[in-house]
Parts: sequence; C-alpha cells; structure tokens
Amino acid sequence: MTFSLTQDQIEQFDRDGFLIVENLLAPDEIEDLRARVAPLFRWEFETGLHPDETNWREGRDRPDVTRQLCNAWKADRTVARTVLRQDIGRACAQLMRWSGARINQDNLLWKPSGGGKPLGFHQDSSYQTWITPPDMMTCWMTLDETSAEGGTIAYARGSHKWGLAPPISQFHAPEDYTAELRAAAAAAGQAVELVPIVVKAGGAAFHHGRTWHGSGHNTTQRERRALVSHCMAAEARFDPRAVGYIYGRYRRWGTTEMDEAHFPILWREDGYRSPFIEAFLKDGWRFA
Repeated sequence: MTFSLTQDQIEQFDRDGFLIVENLLAPDEIEDLRARVAPLFRWEFETGLHPDETNWREGRDRPDVTRQLCNAWKADRTVARTVLRQDIGRACAQLMRWSGARINQDNLLWKPSGGGKPLGFHQDSSYQTWITPPDMMTCWMTLDETSAEGGTIAYARGSHKWGLAPPISQFHAPEDYTAELRAAAAAAGQAVELVPIVVKAGGAAFHHGRTWHGSGHNTTQRERRALVSHCMAAEARFDPRAVGYIYGRYRRWGTTEMDEAHFPILWREDGYRSPFIEAFLKDGWRFA
C-alpha cells in the first residue's frame, strides 16, 4: 500500500494545519504493529537497543497514564517498517515544501481504557530549537478505531498560523490539558475550533509542527494505541547554539551534520533514501 497526496489534500492542509487520511495502514500492518505494543512496553526490544525515551514500563509506572516510547523504530523492526515508510516521508516533505524528509523521532503511544490520562495541548515545533530549520511535520497513525470519548488526538483548526509558543508546562497528565491552547488562542485573537480525529484503525492524520494538538481522557473501555512519525527537513542540521538534551548526544564533534544512522532520510526529490534502511528492515537482521 502506497500513499500519494492530491492537490486538494495539500490545499486543505495549508488551510487547516492538518489532514485526515483513511486507510494509511493495511490490515496486516495494523495487526503486526498491535502485536508488538505490549512487548515493547515490557521493554522487550527485538534489536537489543532501547528507544531513546522510555516514559512507561509495565510494573513500574502508574497504569492510568498515557504510555510513550520515543524512537521505538531502533528497538523493533516491525515498528521501523512503518515509521521509515518512503511514502510517509514524501508526503511530509510535500506538505511542508521541503526537498526531502528525514526522521526526527517516532512515538509509540498507548492510552489505557477506563480513564487514561490526557496529553497537554502543545506545538511540536516548540521542542525543536536544537535543529535548524526548527520545524517538524508529523504523521499520526492509529492502531485502534478512535472516538471523541476515547481520548483521540484533536487539532485546533488553523492554529499553525498563530505563531510559535514556548513548550508547555506539563505534557503528561496535566490537570487542565487545554490551558495553554486557550492562552495561545487569546494571544492570537482567535477562537478555538477543536477537531477530534475519529477514524477507523489504520487511519492517520498529518499535522504541521505549529498546529496545536493534544488529547483528553479515554473514558471508554477500549484502549487507544497509535504510532507517530515525526519528520524534519532532509537538509536539517544541529543548531550550533542550542543543545538537544536527549538527541544532542548524536551530534559529532566539530560538525552540525546529522548522522543518517540516527536520523535517516526517508525520501528526497532526487531519489535518495538512506541506504541502510532496506538492509535494517530485512527479516533476520541483527546488530553484528
């Protein structure tokens, strides 16, 4: 299954700051990914590498908070096959008018049923001061059918045009998960129009790095699992004046160039794609 954008979709994205897509993931891809979620949150990592951020572990952390791993693609090749899809990179680049797209990071999210906690409304690009250009483009993909009551992701329509705010005060399980969204709207002199993303499993949404988004409580008896590819421009480099406290560890001394082993290029308009990707995705691959 390969995804391509239409001109109407590009224009809709420009207007709203997000684009909803049905059936981005094939049924067998959904099932394969679902089967990997629980083992990954038990910290069973196929490749032997840990994700760069592990915000929840079974048996260690509260069961009612939204669970998150960042860069699970490095730990699991099933996740990598989706996160590193060439067509997703192409779509991200086209929507942002980039010449290409590379992975910034991924998120594997699992919001439990029966009251799973919210994620605060925020802008992804607020957290990208460590790269230049400091912009992000995201593809959010759901592994379960979503509903407004189920704590699905929601977007503030047109909010990518409001300007860039600082990082929010509390990302995970805030008491008021829309507080900073309301403040940003007031500062921009805009009304908030929230659009919850209600799609079948395998549906997706692309959103601009400056689009305000978050998710509320999951009040249903169905869990909500999602996989997210965050992209940046293929030509992105480390900002020479800022330190990324997590991803800055991958900066090499004396250069701002990004290593494709950690930030692979998914698609570039000249046909280039990081060569190691296909070898990494093969069955039976292991670190030597």
